Formats: sequence, structure tokens, C-alpha cells
Amino acid sequence: MAFVGSDHLGAVDLESVQAVKLLIAGGFGVGKTTLVTAVSEITPLRTEERVTELSIGVDDLRGVEHKTTTTVAMDFGRITLDPHVVLYLFGTPGQDRFWFMWDELSTGALGAVVLVDTRRLEASFAPVDYFESRGIPFVIGVNCFDGADVYHEDEIRTALELTKNAPIVFCDVRSRESAKQVLICLVEHIMST
Repeated sequence: MAFVGSDHLGAVDLESVQAVKLLIAGGFGVGKTTLVTAVSEITPLRTEERVTELSIGVDDLRGVEHKTTTTVAMDFGRITLDPHVVLYLFGTPGQDRFWFMWDELSTGALGAVVLVDTRRLEASFAPVDYFESRGIPFVIGVNCFDGADVYHEDEIRTALELTKNAPIVFCDVRSRESAKQVLICLVEHIMST
């Protein structure tokens, strides 16, 4: 029997711990890396590289012209919900040219957060379609960017053509508590499906 100790968990039987793999997905620049970084209890693994002029004409930088780095493989973080449930978070790359990574990252995932930026809602269609077509439960995390127009949940649901059973959560992924609420909503959604 293996045990792990930590300040907030005490001694825990590792055989009783449920490891849950979740994806944090969405378009380029919606806040995936920020969410993983905000909520992870470990120093997250980040595979960011500088955005260079080689991205011009390849990546769609409209609306995120200020962005200086981009995830090229994945982000990885971990959060312990309770002594028996540990979430492993895998942030996907957002640009189309790195989408081949999504198939690998989604293997074994129990669910996903699709982060949405209402200023660039069209970047959310492909991630929503991806999880719907694979039958992977997901929630929509509307990242409330400073200065962005505020929309009602029904307007977002209609624009993304979501069914009534896909939860929508408004959040600020810079806030650990707000990011945790998105993950809790996802875990509850997974458990109810």
C-alpha cells in the first residue's frame, strides 16, 4: 500500500485516489495557459514559444495582436479537489496548425472546458464541434475579458448552437477561485452524464 503526504491532505492511500484527466481547450489567446497556471497546485509545465513574424499569414492574430507567446504542444497542471480526487489538466494549443495534438491529448480525457472569448466567438465553433463529435462532455467557460461586451447565457448558447445540457460558466481565468469554479462545474457535469 502506497501513501502520499502533503500539508493539506495528510496521509492518503494512493490506491484510493481517482486521477481525472481534463482538457482545457479553445481558440488562440482565450486564456487556456492562464487558467492552468492560475489553478495548478504545482508549477505548471508550459510549452510556450515566442510569436514571431513567421506566424504572419499562418496564425490568425486578429483580436490578440498583443500576444507575445503561444502554446506549441500543451500545458500541464494538477489540482487536488479532495483526498481522493486529483484533476490532471492538459491545456491544448489554440492555433489550427497545432490541432494534431488534440487527438493525442484527448485520449483518456473524461471531459473538457472550452474557453470562449466573446470578442472572437467564431474561434469557439471548432472546439465545440470537436468535443461534440467525440462525445466528450464539456462546459463552456466564458472568459470575461476587460472591455469585452457582456452577453446573456442564452445569447451565447444560441450563437454556439449548444444544447441545453451544455453548462455555461462566466469566469475570469486569472482568478484561482474563478478557474476552480469552472473545473467544479465540469466535474459535476461529467458525474451527471
